[in-house]
Amino acid sequence: MSAEGDAGFTPVERFIDTRARDLLARAPDSRIWRGIVEFLVFGLKQAWACIFGAALLAVLFATRLWYPDGAVLARNDFVTIAAVVIQVLMIALRLETVRELRVIILFHLVGTGMELFKTSVGSWIYEGPGVLHLYSVPLYSGFMYAAVGSYMVRVFRLFDLRFDRYPRRWLTAVLAALIYANFFTHHYIWDFRWILLIAVGLLFGRCVMHFRVFRLRLRMPTVLAFVLVALFIWIAENIATWANAWSYPNQLHGWQPVSITKLVSWVLLMIISVVLVAWVYPPRALEASEAQARP
Repeated sequence: MSAEGDAGFTPVERFIDTRARDLLARAPDSRIWRGIVEFLVFGLKQAWACIFGAALLAVLFATRLWYPDGAVLARNDFVTIAAVVIQVLMIALRLETVRELRVIILFHLVGTGMELFKTSVGSWIYEGPGVLHLYSVPLYSGFMYAAVGSYMVRVFRLFDLRFDRYPRRWLTAVLAALIYANFFTHHYIWDFRWILLIAVGLLFGRCVMHFRVFRLRLRMPTVLAFVLVALFIWIAENIATWANAWSYPNQLHGWQPVSITKLVSWVLLMIISVVLVAWVYPPRALEASEAQARP
């Protein structure tokens, strides 16, 4: 990692980086061993990027299995309080930077606005009583969007993301605004999601993302990265709906997997996410010296 990237690490991230360097220093000088270290560091960084969402999913999963019926504190309120505690601990223990908290709060607000509308038109439903609600939406719902934001800002930093042919940011902002609007307007007028998906392909189709694992810098099409993250969120959504965090209408009489077509919605959400994260971490191009560097 560059000195600039290391300076932005939290203490835990510096620990991961230092341990990887120690492993390489003591290990035989071989491509196989370097590959193993890169793979392990990639897994650790991805796990660390997911820490907020993983903790929230763990709370939802545990309360689905073991939260007592008839408890004085409603389950929804317990989950909300737990989400607040997780967020406070992330900042207090310096597991998350204050700079990143700004965009996470923005995710929270954008997500809560969508939740209020979508529940009002019956797109999905939150069951169970509680005091910490905004109309029919428990306040922990915003933290689920914040979990996506937390992952995105961490990935930008942890993997030192750089881009070739990144679209003009004002164009991405316009596209994100249209996507967000369509989540609301498609209930009243024609659904433009397929046109918007084509627009994503046209705008980001030539964009390539470069990411550094430890010493090795790799690349992939940015659209592919959107799809992979959307798939990851879809898997998490299946866990969350099984844990009764919320339910789609076809799940009210018994859980069933979320339709794979939801991937389209999550890919479109990636554009909104990238625009919000770009507010904190403006996309940077890969320098020629870095492109030529090899582990």
